[in-house]
Amino acid sequence: MPDLVLLRHGRSEWNDANLFTGWHDVDLSPEGEAEAAAAGRLLGEAGVDLRIVHTSVLTRAIRTAEIALHEAGRSWVAVRRSWRLNERHYGALTGEDKRTTAERYGLDQVRVWRRSYDVPPPSLAPDDPRSVASDPRYRDVPAEMIPLGECLKDVVARATPYLRDVIADDLRAEGVKGGAVLVVAHGNSLRALRMVLEGVAELEIAELEIPTGIPYRLRLDDDLEVIEAGYLGDPEAAARAAEAVARQAG
Repeated sequence: MPDLVLLRHGRSEWNDANLFTGWHDVDLSPEGEAEAAAAGRLLGEAGVDLRIVHTSVLTRAIRTAEIALHEAGRSWVAVRRSWRLNERHYGALTGEDKRTTAERYGLDQVRVWRRSYDVPPPSLAPDDPRSVASDPRYRDVPAEMIPLGECLKDVVARATPYLRDVIADDLRAEGVKGGAVLVVAHGNSLRALRMVLEGVAELEIAELEIPTGIPYRLRLDDDLEVIEAGYLGDPEAAARAAEAVARQAG
């Protein structure tokens, strides 16, 4: 079975501003571009033979994939995109400052909204200008499937069919044997994939922090069971980056 590599996008402009982003579309910050390039170098140095790439439809994931592929010498590989790999929709928190939100509602409440499995943040109103209902990238998504706010359980529900029906098919494709499939997405959509693939319990998933810009390689058997998994490069650097993510809400 080919390797499956998961990569969280590099830091975005709203990461730098410490804002809840979710489905809002923002670009990478200069640091995020550097992280994406470093991820590509790690992929190249590790000899990862990329055959196909999957991304969300959000710019920060798309640009991370483009930069990383260029650095790895694989700009030519086929790419698939799906809204099912989008970040969790943060509802009415979208665009709000994380530290200010923690001061207003309390750090415990914000942690519940950010990291609990089945408690969503307050929902957007349907007519809120932050809604993506009119965004052309979602024109083929049924209106009832475009969220106004999500918990991680909702992300697992939308990402799992894509993992089982699309990514799994690519992993088993004849032309991918001996190579690797790369998924470039977001903290919560990658958390959802790892929850399914690695059997992480609901009570433990809140503690799983995913650093930006560091590829995570999973070696799988024919039944998509994980044989071995770990971050490429320096494991201590990955741990420090994950700690930085955990501190973002103050």
